[in-house]
Amino acid sequence: MIIKPWMVIGGVTLLVAMGSNIVTPDDVRWFKRLQRPRWLTFEPAIPIIWTIVFICGAWSAYIVWTRDPGSTKTWLLMAFYLLVEIAIVAYNPVMLRLRSLKAGTIVGGIGSILGLILLLVVFPISGWASLLLLPYVIWSPIGTYTTWEMMKINPNDA
Repeated sequence: MIIKPWMVIGGVTLLVAMGSNIVTPDDVRWFKRLQRPRWLTFEPAIPIIWTIVFICGAWSAYIVWTRDPGSTKTWLLMAFYLLVEIAIVAYNPVMLRLRSLKAGTIVGGIGSILGLILLLVVFPISGWASLLLLPYVIWSPIGTYTTWEMMKINPNDA
């Protein structure tokens, strides 16, 4: 059986995404007890949103890979995709383990900036691949802003 590029990209995406679950029940309890902004009515949809973001990101990486498979430039772009995904996934464990909304806001902000840079770098290679990064580029600042707002409501956990 030949392993296809989409299998590798999807597998790496899944493995890295699972890293966001490296938290303890105490970490989760800490986060659940925090107050949320009144406008945060979409919290139950967040896992679905992130699933879409990850699928779109992997699909984008696959498109970029197929444009120039195996070249040094493409490998560097795959490393950048991986860096962005690690930044996405680091949000939960960093914030929850440190019990710091400020740490979550910083990680979210870094991820937002990296995602925007990736979109801009990918655009000349493939408009479709960059379009598939839009869910992340749109959603990440929303999540970061939400965490920032939670800092104001929960000053002892900032």
